Amino acid sequence: MKTLTYGEAIREALFEEMASDDRVLVFGEDVAGYGGLDGVTQGLQKKFGTERVFDTPISESGFAGMAVGAALMGMRPVAEMQFSGLLTVPLDQIVNSAAKARYVHDGAMSCPLVIRSVTYPAGNAYMGQSLEAWVAHVPGLKVVTPSTPIDAKGLLLTSIRDPDPVVFFEHKSLYSNEGLVPEETYSIPIGEASLARTGSDVTIVAWLNMVPAALDAAKELALEGIDLEVIDLRTLIPLDEEAITRSVSKTGRLVIAQEAVTRAGFGAEVIAVVANSDVVHHLKAPVERVGNPGVPIPHSDRLNNHIIPSKDDLIAGVRAVLSS
Repeated sequence: MKTLTYGEAIREALFEEMASDDRVLVFGEDVAGYGGLDGVTQGLQKKFGTERVFDTPISESGFAGMAVGAALMGMRPVAEMQFSGLLTVPLDQIVNSAAKARYVHDGAMSCPLVIRSVTYPAGNAYMGQSLEAWVAHVPGLKVVTPSTPIDAKGLLLTSIRDPDPVVFFEHKSLYSNEGLVPEETYSIPIGEASLARTGSDVTIVAWLNMVPAALDAAKELALEGIDLEVIDLRTLIPLDEEAITRSVSKTGRLVIAQEAVTRAGFGAEVIAVVANSDVVHHLKAPVERVGNPGVPIPHSDRLNNHIIPSKDDLIAGVRAVLSS
């Protein structure tokens, strides 16, 4: 094992897959000469040349459409959208072209592309949106949300090799987080959640930056004798329903941690999984959802502290289900 940051793990995945498969292309805004806003694609163009790694104009719909066309013609493009708020621009290409390709061609064509999109949590009402529930709603798209370096690398390798379109969400606040990653090449299956922490009192289901927040909350509450179990979904579509129901049937209490707006967020799908299973009879308290209360991301850091969910908000959610 070796220690890598979350950003380094993603870069290493791109280097490895581009070296082993000359069909892989990387393009988007500032990914080549600049090396990406957070340095994730640094050095790729120098290693693989301008035909495989290149900058695009500031036209998300344009290069998303190019990615769809390249994928349909046999390439494996990885297109970076920089921030998840920019997904609103090329939704037609992603939702109506990429996601529907296999269906409308009766299985004769696939669209193996990856859209990398970075969730940027603070200071920008446009770029700071968490829109994973939007794309999770679309048949034909897979949605990946890693929270650790080992998952980021393994899931990105799997996503690039997948025959269908994958929207790969990263989180800006995670890029500097370190973790152990295998020296050898590996991959992680899409659709398998991770048991980030075992516990017996309350289940927290989380993804992306809410996973470390949940683990911090668990550490603090453990001092009071409260034992939290943390499920890191890792991928939203396909969803590991068994991991959710298995944990909730054991603890009898559920808190959902999402950075996105709670109303119509992906947490509602998690609740539906529990409600439509026998596990609902094991619930000892109503489910708590912790997330954005329903306002745009403020430009003020002080206001952000009241909008973006934190460890303290999760602790409050846990106390709520324990007191019900």
